[in-house]
Amino acid sequence: MRAQPTRREIIRTGGATVLAGLAGCSSSLSTSSPETETDDNDETQPDAQPEDDTEIYEATIDSVVLVETDGQGTGFMYDDQHVVTNAHVVGTAQSARVRFTEGRWSTATVVGSDPHSDLAVLAVDDVPETASPLLFADDDPAVGQQVLAIGNPYNLDGTMTSGIISGIDRSIPSPAGFEIPDAIQTDAPVNPGNSGGPLVDLNGDVVAVINAGGGDNIGVGISAALTQRVVPELLATGDYDHAYMGVSFEDVTPTVARVNDLPASRGLLVVGVAPGGPSDGRLQPSSEITIGDGERVPIGGDVIRAVDDTTIETSEALGSYLALETSPGETVEVTVLRDGREQTVQVELGTRPTGL
Repeated sequence: MRAQPTRREIIRTGGATVLAGLAGCSSSLSTSSPETETDDNDETQPDAQPEDDTEIYEATIDSVVLVETDGQGTGFMYDDQHVVTNAHVVGTAQSARVRFTEGRWSTATVVGSDPHSDLAVLAVDDVPETASPLLFADDDPAVGQQVLAIGNPYNLDGTMTSGIISGIDRSIPSPAGFEIPDAIQTDAPVNPGNSGGPLVDLNGDVVAVINAGGGDNIGVGISAALTQRVVPELLATGDYDHAYMGVSFEDVTPTVARVNDLPASRGLLVVGVAPGGPSDGRLQPSSEITIGDGERVPIGGDVIRAVDDTTIETSEALGSYLALETSPGETVEVTVLRDGREQTVQVELGTRPTGL
């Protein structure tokens, strides 16, 4: 067992005294004041907050590594031996080199990689004692929440930038050609080399694995929720099977609703069903195209309103539900509007194919 306290313990206890010993810095942080002291009837105190972003940096940087294969990116310690990074950072490599903040290089083996979520796991041969695992955030991310991105943009190791969560439930392209659901958007500056690094909250906990960024103050990352679902399976088997419905769809816009005589502009219109796929013979796609308001509009087809007990208003909602709540082989109940009547159809989910 390591003698050092965990990163979360350092930050949540204020961190100043402990960090002075660990990182050679000194500061003063009072964990109580006349305003926060409790009386005999109140045994609780507010959680101590970091004095500034420096404490978070000092508490996490030893756990963030540079990952080098044919390209270069960032990763962070998932447990005492394994590093999480992006699949596109690893590429087709079977091994990598990682550099810790103290300057030590170590060899690593690619344990598993999933292009659909753009996540990969490396087993590192030699891990410094100071490189303890980063924890994942307990709470769901919220727009406006302050976050910090830590990584190695443009080979500038140990860089930290700050910002907020700008959006949640985004869909972003994956290396496999499908979409990564439940993604996090941030305005914290991220650039080439940040890929695979942690986006952390003010407790130093990971809210997302940085995926891409650069320009227009938009960076994106794979959510902690999806990462925690995928990574254990990569460790166990080397890959991950994603649930697959085998349909393509369009949001029901006001134009789509008007042309199809739908009662409301909500839900997803099924425009295609993969032959032989899970929804073949179960869901009905659009049958033709017309022009409405100067644009091509599909006519006919089921409108997906809900999956199981979850209302589906957007493609992002459907993607997040399938990714976080279902697995291949499970049967879901899909509520659709068909020929003006609402009905429920059962679909046994398949495994997402390797590419489009």
